[in-house]
Amino acid sequence: MKIVLIGAGNLATNLGKALFRAGHEILQVYSRTEVSAKTLATVLKCSYTDTLYKVVDGADIYIVALKDSVLSSVADLLHERLSGKLFVHTAGSLPMDVLPFIRRGVFYPMQTFSKNKEVDFSVIPCFVEAVTEADSQVLKKLALTISDTVYELDSENRKYLHLSAVFCCNFANHCFSLGANLLKQHGNLPFSVMLPLIDETAAKLYSMSPQEAQTGPAMRWDENVMNKQIQLLAGAPDLQRLYELFSKSIHEEALKD
Repeated sequence: MKIVLIGAGNLATNLGKALFRAGHEILQVYSRTEVSAKTLATVLKCSYTDTLYKVVDGADIYIVALKDSVLSSVADLLHERLSGKLFVHTAGSLPMDVLPFIRRGVFYPMQTFSKNKEVDFSVIPCFVEAVTEADSQVLKKLALTISDTVYELDSENRKYLHLSAVFCCNFANHCFSLGANLLKQHGNLPFSVMLPLIDETAAKLYSMSPQEAQTGPAMRWDENVMNKQIQLLAGAPDLQRLYELFSKSIHEEALKD
């Protein structure tokens, strides 16, 4: 399949590499920053541009992988020349209809991406949506060339998928950062001491539900331990509130079972 990438950031870089390895022809990379476009285009052995009106018109599909805040405005400008083409965006939280094209859709690989960290796309679930069944099949076929797990999911339900990802990834990682700060401030310990614990917690989720894997003082409502830990956070009232909110939520979930 002939593809144009609109964007050269973390997601576009990883997705472009996966599509290229799967045998697809990347015709062009667009980025408003020439060096970013050129860097990715060199890897994908294709042309590049930093000018929207120079985006080529010969692709089967145009994948818009840009920040949510600029996606709509860029799509509007491209629509002037490429209104009949199939355009998809990669945003988890935006509806399909932010794109002005008649043939429009979503191609959302749910993962956290960094430019310099290679990922195994085969294990990344991809979620697709399109206006027509024909284009939905095109997107599913494309997704299956790089991922073993592909779902059709509409815009309304994808909002909740993205919300779940925020809890499972962004909020969880922020907790790692808070824990790392505590280790540094009290004993100057490296965060690596937590990695076996994190690894085992994540590994358990392959064989049991998150609720079944839950442990700790809040799970058993050990007020003796919890009250002492809340006091340890006396100098950090925001962390105290987080601790209390998380503990209450964990306990309430446990009571449901």
